[in-house]
Amino acid sequence: MEFLSGLVGNNAVIVSAVILILAYIFIATEKIPKVTIALIGAACTMFLGLVSVNKTLPDGSLDPHYFINFVDFNVIFLLVSMMIIVNISTETGVFNWIANELLKFTKGHPVWILVVLALFTAVASAFLDNVTTVILIMPITFYIADKLEINPAPYLITEILSSNIGGTATLIGDPPNIIIGSAAGLSFMDFILELTDIVCLILALVIGVMILFFRKQLKAEPEKMAEIAKLDNSHTIKDKAGMIRSIIVLGLVILGFVTHDMTHIPASLSAMTGASFLLLFEKPTNIIKDVEWNTIFFFIGLFVIIGGLEASGGIALMAKWLLDVTNGSETATAMVILWGSGILSGIIDNIPYTVTMAPMIANIQSVMGAEYAHPLWWCLSLGACLGGNLTIIGAAANVIVSENAAAKNHKITFMQFLFYGAITVFISLIASTVYIYFRFLAH
Repeated sequence: MEFLSGLVGNNAVIVSAVILILAYIFIATEKIPKVTIALIGAACTMFLGLVSVNKTLPDGSLDPHYFINFVDFNVIFLLVSMMIIVNISTETGVFNWIANELLKFTKGHPVWILVVLALFTAVASAFLDNVTTVILIMPITFYIADKLEINPAPYLITEILSSNIGGTATLIGDPPNIIIGSAAGLSFMDFILELTDIVCLILALVIGVMILFFRKQLKAEPEKMAEIAKLDNSHTIKDKAGMIRSIIVLGLVILGFVTHDMTHIPASLSAMTGASFLLLFEKPTNIIKDVEWNTIFFFIGLFVIIGGLEASGGIALMAKWLLDVTNGSETATAMVILWGSGILSGIIDNIPYTVTMAPMIANIQSVMGAEYAHPLWWCLSLGACLGGNLTIIGAAANVIVSENAAAKNHKITFMQFLFYGAITVFISLIASTVYIYFRFLAH
């Protein structure tokens, strides 16, 4: 055991990097559940002594390499709390009611339905997680396609794209933003102020392009359109008292996020307070079992794996390498992060990618200063979130929609989605490049 710890100690950067790369490979192949891979990687990281399992050193002082130090509990508590709030709110039927009202407004016209579903998905994804949003919108989409007797694929593809674009706009919209917000100390309002404009522009461009591509499929008989216009929405709300409670709590939690700069109450604490209050009126067992614990333990495992690389000095080496490659140029570093994140996040899961990159940018910040690093955080956010649109496996929402479509005999193939996804990501990254340059870099 002493020989092993000596061997690992002398080659800690290599060993921790190998664990991370192997984890990436297994996550990408999807042969083993990714939560299992993350936990095996975390166990290896602790077993090999890359991070410490003891809180204190032999002299009684706190160990800076204690594995818990690398787990970002602000991220964990924010994710769990928002999942609880959203699960309780969804059960009341409030989101379905809003979607149905919007559909009635379209008078059943297929093009306007595409626009409304895309906008609803984008806005909902900014405040709920993307997976919840697509799970809400899919049954409505299949119902409409069935009533209009048209192919649901154009709607489903546009919803996937809109979900990932909308989730980019806020701190809580997409897990990468939660990681970035916590690592960089960015508030809910920082995300709103810096990203809303560019996200709205990208969304408008993408919806326009999708209407152009799908225009021949977006046609229906007038009598079929009339059925959608007369949609009965009177029985959609299942629990009126619960709905009122959920809306008030969700509103107050978001108000807590918005006023963070004045109150300095962490987003995770605002969300936890709201979730705890709503649980007073529910059976906690029923709600908590619906929390995506796989995602939560996936995060915890990843934090420990990346902690091993950080403790060994590997993250600092990566940061130094990036600065060497770009000769310290802020513009070059920003563009490498933006485009690299956009492409890689479409190929590998954007959560482990962001968990790896966040400490690296934090390291660059400690070397080059906060002003230099500020645009880099927004490049990481835009690249990691928008890059999820590249492939059908680029984000969890993509996979869920494609699996449900296949189950309903409306298969969306990998290559079919890649065509629309690649065009969307290209438009997104070009728009983001122009925005980042003129917003932060053109001095």
